[in-house]
Amino acid sequence: MLHLLLLLPRSSALSSAIPFPFPLRRRIAEPNNMPKSRHSAQLLHQSETSLLASEPNPEVRVFVRKRRAKETLEVQDREPKPEPTSTKQICKLPDIEDFAYKSANRTSNLSSLEPISDVIEGSKSSGVASQIGSGGKPPANWEKVLNGIRMMRSSEDAPVDTMGCEKAGIALPAKERRFAVLVSSLLSSQTKDHVTHGAIQRLIENGLLSADALEKAEEATIKTLIYPVGFYTRKATNMKKIAKICISKYGGDIPSSLEDLLALPGIGPKMAHLVMNIAWDNVHGICVDTHVHRICNRLGWVWRAGSKQVFSVFAMDSSFSVLFQKTSTPEETRVALQLWLPKEEWVPINPLLVGFGQTICTPLRPRCDKCGVSEFCPSAFKETQIKKTGGSKKL
Repeated sequence: MLHLLLLLPRSSALSSAIPFPFPLRRRIAEPNNMPKSRHSAQLLHQSETSLLASEPNPEVRVFVRKRRAKETLEVQDREPKPEPTSTKQICKLPDIEDFAYKSANRTSNLSSLEPISDVIEGSKSSGVASQIGSGGKPPANWEKVLNGIRMMRSSEDAPVDTMGCEKAGIALPAKERRFAVLVSSLLSSQTKDHVTHGAIQRLIENGLLSADALEKAEEATIKTLIYPVGFYTRKATNMKKIAKICISKYGGDIPSSLEDLLALPGIGPKMAHLVMNIAWDNVHGICVDTHVHRICNRLGWVWRAGSKQVFSVFAMDSSFSVLFQKTSTPEETRVALQLWLPKEEWVPINPLLVGFGQTICTPLRPRCDKCGVSEFCPSAFKETQIKKTGGSKKL
C-alpha cells in the first residue's frame, strides 16, 4: 500500500488545478535536525514561505514511501487422520471381576501359558526340576502342600465354610436353589462372604429369590436389600436382566451350559464355573477367585512362559532357584492350574484355598509363622514385613 506525500506550495490554486482522486496532504519536508524551540520554528517557517514565493514555477515533488506489509502467519489446522475402523479396537466396560486384578479392558493371552523350561544351571540334578520344567506335569511336592492345607482347614472355621455360595438357598427346592446359587455368585464378586450371605438372607425373607419375583420387583427395592455388597447398583440392574432372561428363555430356571451362563449380564468365568459345579453338578473347570489366584501364584503352582522373576523352590533338604513369571488374571491361573491338577480336585480346591486365604494366607501380611507348608512355599516370609523408620521387623 503506497502513501503519496506531496510537497506543494501553500497555494490553493495549484491544488485545485491538479485533479487527484483523493484529497491532497500538504506537507513540507522537514530536516532531521528540526529545532525544538518555538522561536526557531517560527524563523524556519518564515524562511520556507519566502523561498516558495520567490520560485516562479514551483515543482511538485512527490515522495513515495512503501509501507512494510504486515506479515501474516497462516496457521493450518492440522486435523488428525481418522484411523480405519477395521484396525481400531473397541473398548467395552470392564467386568466387575476385573477390578481386583487391575486388568480392565485387558485381553488375556492364554496361548502363552506354557510351563517353564529354563532352569538355572545345576538345578536339573536335584530331581525336582524335571517336574517343573516339563509340560503338563505338576510342581514339586504339590500333594504334600495340598494335604498340609487340608490339615490346617480341618476345623472349618473360615467364613466360606458357613456363608459361601454353596450354602445359598440350601433348603429351597432344586429349581429355586439353582437360581439362588446364581444370584449368590453374582453378589459374591468383590464382596466378603458374610456380606453376600446377609444379602441373600434378606432376599429370602422378602420373597425375592426367584426369577418371577425379581422380575416384578422394583430395582430400588433390590438395591436396598442387597446393600452393601460391592457394586450393588450395577448388580441390582443385572439381577433384573437375568431374571427376565431366565423367564423368557429357560422357563424360570437358569442356563445349563457354560456358554449360556457366560452370556448373562454380569456373569464371568469364575461365577459360571461355580454355578455349573454347584447347581448342575457338571464340572467344566476350576472356579478361580482372588484367593485361589493369589495362593497358587505364591506357591509357584502356576506360571507363564517368558520368565522374568526369580523364586526359590524347596525340595526336602535341597533348594534351587527357577525363573518364571506369575499369571496376571484368574482366568490365566485357571488354565495353568488345569494343565496338571487332577480333575477330581477341581471342585474341592476352591473352598479349600478360599478358606486358607481367609484365615492364614491372607492378602496383606500372610501368617507364614502359622502355616504348616511354609517350607515348600517360595514366597514364605517375603510379604510379612512391616516397613518402619530405621528398618523392618518380621511378624
